[in-house]
Parts: sequence; C-alpha cells; structure tokens
Amino acid sequence: MSNLIVKPKLTPDHDGTVLSVTPELAGWQYVGFQVVKLAAGQKLARETGDQEICLVLLSGRANVKTSEVSWSDIGQRMSIFEKIPPYSVYVPNSDRYEVDALTELELAVCIAPGEGNHKARLIRPEQVGVEQRGFGNIKRQIHNILPEQEAADSLLVVEVFTPEGHWSSYPPHKHDRDALPEESLLEETYYYKVQPEQGFAVQRVYTDDRSLDETVIVKDGETVMVPRGYHPVSAPPGYEVYYLNVMAGPVRTWKFHNDPEHAWIMNKPEVK
Repeated sequence: MSNLIVKPKLTPDHDGTVLSVTPELAGWQYVGFQVVKLAAGQKLARETGDQEICLVLLSGRANVKTSEVSWSDIGQRMSIFEKIPPYSVYVPNSDRYEVDALTELELAVCIAPGEGNHKARLIRPEQVGVEQRGFGNIKRQIHNILPEQEAADSLLVVEVFTPEGHWSSYPPHKHDRDALPEESLLEETYYYKVQPEQGFAVQRVYTDDRSLDETVIVKDGETVMVPRGYHPVSAPPGYEVYYLNVMAGPVRTWKFHNDPEHAWIMNKPEVK
C-alpha cells in the first residue's frame, strides 16, 4: 500500500474516531484531519489546545457547543451525495467543543495551528460558496466551506464532487513552494467518498523531478496525504467521487501552479 494513503479503522476508537492524520504521521507541519462516526445519542467532547478546528457535518444532525456559544439541531444532509452544502462549525484555539449526535453522524475534524484571532461561529449552508468549475469532462461541483475570504488563522476547507468519468484537481496543479505571489506552500489532505461504495478513485501525486511519483487507487472512506507535487484525480465511469480537502501552510492563501506540460488544456474550447 502507498504511504500516501490512510485507511479507516475497522473498529472506531472509544470516541468514534475512525481515521486520523497527524502532522507526525504525514511528516509535515500544519494539517491535521480526523473522521469521527457517532451513533445517535453519542457525544464527542474535546479541547482545541493550540489548534483551530473546522467541524464539517458530512452527514447527519447534531447539537454543537463551544465554551461560549451553542447551536441546536444543525445538519441537513443525511448523505454526502445529496450534494447540498454542509453545516460546519469553526472553533478557535484555546477553546473546547462538544458534539451531541441526534442521528447517525459522520463528522470531519479539520485541524491547523490557531492564533486566537477569531471567535467560534456556525457556517450555514447558505454561506458556503457553490460553483461549477471546469468544462467538459473536467467539470466538477465545488463547495467553498472555509475559503481564504472567510475568517480563520490557518485552515482552508473545500469539498468537491467529481461526476463519473470526469477528472478534477485538473489540470494537474501544485502548491508546495513558499514563493508568493506566484505560489503558496500548502499541505493538503483528500478524504474520499465514492458512490456506489464498491467503487474507487485514481489519484496521481508527482513532482517535476519525479522524486515523488505515485499513482494510487483510493477507496470509499480513505484519505490521501499530499505533501508536495501535482495531484490530479479521476472518477471512473459508473462511480461518483467526493473528496473533502483540508489545506494549511505558513500563509493562508491558495496560489497554485499548473503543470506546464498540461496547462494548455485550460485554453481548449469549452465542450458544449
């Protein structure tokens, strides 16, 4: 198995954690990511420490509270593939959060260093920017949950729906150099869901000098760590592919560089 892939646990931890990416595991500095699955009535309670958190309700409903504010019965989609934007909660560092599942709940915990500059808040579906990006067989649906235009210290969070037979994160691009304004350094995780569940996605991760050059088969519920390099994704015919991206780096901005060998594709006439 590729060392870029993190697989979910067969048996959840006592707090419902089924998948965890830490900076130590990934060999990087900024991004942490977890998936927690709770049964109705189960609770998750944690301190944020020196990290800021974005809780994304992937599916299901819950009550969520921090040390200063609470929200009751949030969450509207019972399946990710309803393709409506999720409810999310931003929680700063030096805070705490408690999640009380009202239904079966799949929760993404997006983690990066916090600096205490922002207060906890609810991110409602209507606040999530929805866009169709690309054309032809590189067209995909984007939900900008926590883009750089919205307040946070480090985190950038976005989800992408790639139709069957389409490509996304395409043309291949990278953001692994702290070389602004041309390119920003951002570590990134991809959390995958596939419909139907027995399907798969294909992701390539490679650098210009090919010191990193891997092509991985990713199944439902798995995560790919992208420490550097270009990282395009393909959804095979018959299978719709979803992924949640978490990014963070020394500067909170998304400036990417397309692979020069494939950048010409952006000048291709749009397919009607």
